[in-house]
Amino acid sequence: MAGAIRRIQKIKFKAMTIQEEKAALRQRMFGQLKKITPELQMLHSANACLILENEEIWKNARSVLFFAPLPEEPDIWPLAADALAAKKKVALPKFIPERNHYASCEIQNFSSDVEMGKFGIREPKASCAEIPPIEFDLILVPGIAFDLHGNRLGRGQGFYDRLLAEFRGTKIGIAFDEQISTEVSAEAHDVRMDFILTPTRCLQARD
Repeated sequence: MAGAIRRIQKIKFKAMTIQEEKAALRQRMFGQLKKITPELQMLHSANACLILENEEIWKNARSVLFFAPLPEEPDIWPLAADALAAKKKVALPKFIPERNHYASCEIQNFSSDVEMGKFGIREPKASCAEIPPIEFDLILVPGIAFDLHGNRLGRGQGFYDRLLAEFRGTKIGIAFDEQISTEVSAEAHDVRMDFILTPTRCLQARD
């Protein structure tokens, strides 16, 4: 009995330690992001878009699940218009309050299909058709930090991890170079990326 209690305590301690590591890394990364000027953000974002458009994983993708970038995130929004022009199926996550979950919904026209969502993030309108994540070839994923093994640090609420758990296509973490960490602590529910895209490179995640 005493041994079982010690094991439980050890597991709890380990989980708390990982959470503390994640909190510290988030704080450090937010500090890094504040140092990037709007002009550099624009330039770096354009470079990241150009790199991805030249990758075979982008060229071969017939359907892409995007994200609507926040002000401190790489602006990959122009790629969505390019994808529509190339006749790719395009979708964005939409928050479903009754499920406390994000769903992927198709976008066919950005001027008529997109509105400001619950968390101040652009998302599809209610009229947009929901598409199961398993049907997408490619998903572009935001994050606070990534490492070169594909581990991702999100904002701590787990919404994206639940969406990613249903996804079977190629997962690309999108970040500025300043967001690449030597190591990102991962838990069982954290979903690894297949590639990491920054303004200077697109790398396949290491094993």
